Amino acid sequence: MDQIKYTLEEHEMPRQWYNLAADLPTPPPLGPDGKPVRPEMLAPVFPMNIIEQEVSTQRWIDIPEEILGMMCLWRPSPLMRARRLEQALKTPARIYYKYEGGSPAGSHKPNTALPQAWYNKQAGIKHLTTETGGGQWGSALAMACAMVGLDCKVFMVRVSYDQKPFRRMMMQTWGAECIASPSPMTQCGRDILAKTPDTPGSLGIAISEAVELAVADKTGSTRYSLGSVLNHTMLHQSIMGLEAKKQLAKAGEKTPDIVIGCAGGGSNFAGLAFPFIYDKINGANIEVYPVEPQSCPTLTRAPFVYDHGDTAHLTPLLAMHSLGHDFVPPAIHAGGLRYHGMSPLVSQAVIKGLATPRALPQTKCYQAAVLWSRTEGHIPAPETSHAIAAAIDEANKATAEGKEKVIIFSWSGHGLMDMAGYEKYFSGKLTDYSLPEDVLAESLEHLKGLPKP
Repeated sequence: MDQIKYTLEEHEMPRQWYNLAADLPTPPPLGPDGKPVRPEMLAPVFPMNIIEQEVSTQRWIDIPEEILGMMCLWRPSPLMRARRLEQALKTPARIYYKYEGGSPAGSHKPNTALPQAWYNKQAGIKHLTTETGGGQWGSALAMACAMVGLDCKVFMVRVSYDQKPFRRMMMQTWGAECIASPSPMTQCGRDILAKTPDTPGSLGIAISEAVELAVADKTGSTRYSLGSVLNHTMLHQSIMGLEAKKQLAKAGEKTPDIVIGCAGGGSNFAGLAFPFIYDKINGANIEVYPVEPQSCPTLTRAPFVYDHGDTAHLTPLLAMHSLGHDFVPPAIHAGGLRYHGMSPLVSQAVIKGLATPRALPQTKCYQAAVLWSRTEGHIPAPETSHAIAAAIDEANKATAEGKEKVIIFSWSGHGLMDMAGYEKYFSGKLTDYSLPEDVLAESLEHLKGLPKP
């Protein structure tokens, strides 16, 4: 029998996270005055132990044993060989995927949610606020807060709040309060609702609401938690790629030819890809592809600029690819990929030629997801389908070239809470949308006057 799963024992889990910031310097975040943000300026938003990780340039950072013990609920996650898909494609390529759908929340997001909740608890924080797009991050943080004993409020982008009721029910089951964003609970939300009451919302708006609520707590017992974009989230997610390297060795593979991950804010892509980018920096011949939606083409069409991570300008200016902090993306079903910006580290990897972004239409991604489901069995999240579609493209390319390429991608989460999108696909109601140039130009007008990286 051909082997499908390549697993690690709990004692083989990585004991340190990998920090790409040690090997890939980025322009510093800037404050309202245009000067670099000092760590203490972030203290109203994050606890100091998280801030220390955010600004660190140390290559390897120890994972506390208590965090490792809790993560053993779902880690190490298996590396799988997609043999049935390979047969269906008649490809000589060997396709591997890092299966992150087995966590309690069903995605990769708990890999950083649990450390963030734990570090906040250690710092004496009692309440966390956050945002969520498709609901995976909100679910993960709700679960993590329940595990360590924190209260949690989640601002969920309105379109996903409506499309994915079971995601918010998951959050409620874990004890979190889930609020449709924009909401009347914050000044930012009230202002936006007054201006555009029928807005589908955006991650930028939801971030503004969560940050506003956190800093408004004069008792100092509330902080904000972010599921992507910032360096510490990339750091925590690196456990995926570090495990995958050990598992590829068990599969008899020296190094992959191609590494793929879907990219919204960057955490899922970074989690798998950054340990391999470390190898690429040190001479390995690896192609690395972050994949995003055509309707929200941050890496493929947006400029590399300084921009706010949120709509209300409550966050520092980050050097990243950005469609503009006021950008409200269309209501596609891959809600976790509807973000105007990108991780500064992912952006820098693209700038330096270490990663090559791609943008795909959602109907192609759903087509790939259905083929995957009918060969490999697992039903992927809409976000994950972007990585699957790119992997299939690369496998077909390998077939045309007659090359036995090794492809690995991040299977970032299951789609069992996202079946409304599949229903629209099967009924022919799902359409593609390519961001018009004039809409992009109008959004980028709001960046005028901001510093340049």
